[in-house]
Amino acid sequence: MVTSHWTAAPARASLRRRGAVLERAILDAALDQLSTVGWKGLTMEGVAAGAQTGKAAVYRRWPSKEDLVADALQAGLPPFEGAPDLGDVRADLVALCRRVREAMFSRPGLALRAVIHECDPAQAERLHDVIVKGVVEPTVQLLGEVIHQGIGRGEVRPDAVNGYVLDAVPAMMMYRSKMCASEWSDRDLEEMIDQFMLPLLRPTSG
Repeated sequence: MVTSHWTAAPARASLRRRGAVLERAILDAALDQLSTVGWKGLTMEGVAAGAQTGKAAVYRRWPSKEDLVADALQAGLPPFEGAPDLGDVRADLVALCRRVREAMFSRPGLALRAVIHECDPAQAERLHDVIVKGVVEPTVQLLGEVIHQGIGRGEVRPDAVNGYVLDAVPAMMMYRSKMCASEWSDRDLEEMIDQFMLPLLRPTSG
């Protein structure tokens, strides 16, 4: 029996990679699958093929699809570091929302959106911490810093920092992304800030 060198190549590649290198390849392949075929189309076999390794190597590390996707998202989502400080609360909000949009439309962000859109409640519960800690909590933290900066400059009323206000931006962006398929253009972001956020934050007259 003659074996094609094309079919033999993945096996040789898997023999050369071990530990963190192989795990990184598997996680990258999982993100690629999520970004292209979505949550429902992702299979452990497809991930193994994308990583050029055997299915057993995937199952040895991640016993379920949910476990694999949770680690892939956690490893891939970009960090949110440092609140914008441009000297104006509106400019800071625009810059922060653009950063959130970039994360949402990055490869890991597209993968995360596939999970949010397609998971059933039980699957979503397994991935809840990744979604919250990877996107929502960092956005809330930085939004709080932006608002405190605005309070310090006298642009924002002192009692503006509360849970409802801090939830507003991530809730709106996630909702519009999931329910309305909004791509959040610059104009959309600016209108949300001008028509929704700034009225919540500005000091009341009189």
